[in-house]
Amino acid sequence: MAKNRFSSGDGPSQRQLRVGELIRRTLSDVLIRAEVHDPDLNRISITVGEVRCSPDLKVATVYVAPLGGTLGGESGQAMLAALRRHSGELRHHVSKGLTTKSTPELRFRLDDTFDRLDETRRMFSDETVQRDIARRDDDDDDADALG
Repeated sequence: MAKNRFSSGDGPSQRQLRVGELIRRTLSDVLIRAEVHDPDLNRISITVGEVRCSPDLKVATVYVAPLGGTLGGESGQAMLAALRRHSGELRHHVSKGLTTKSTPELRFRLDDTFDRLDETRRMFSDETVQRDIARRDDDDDDADALG
């Protein structure tokens, strides 16, 4: 298979990023306006964090999180079940905003970015890590004074 001469790495292409962002915005709008015909889904405030498209744009993985809920709890699982149940209707709404030949299949996953951020904050607030950071800053100041 030929390499794309404009690609600068193994990351997603500009087209994948553009289509993913368009899908994210469209899904966010549809969910905010409660255009899906399901009262259970419309009761949940959903954050669409990111959409990653496959290179052939046939599959879009949608990372979602319940606003104010926990991922591992019942609200996260109920939200995923409702989104998966209505993926066809959501895909239809997405197709109206896309100009691609076909609309990607939507696959929903829980977005754990916020949980990882909390864990990172907890690690940085640890006393040992704070001491190591302070020591490294002191070493950098000493090197600047000598150089």
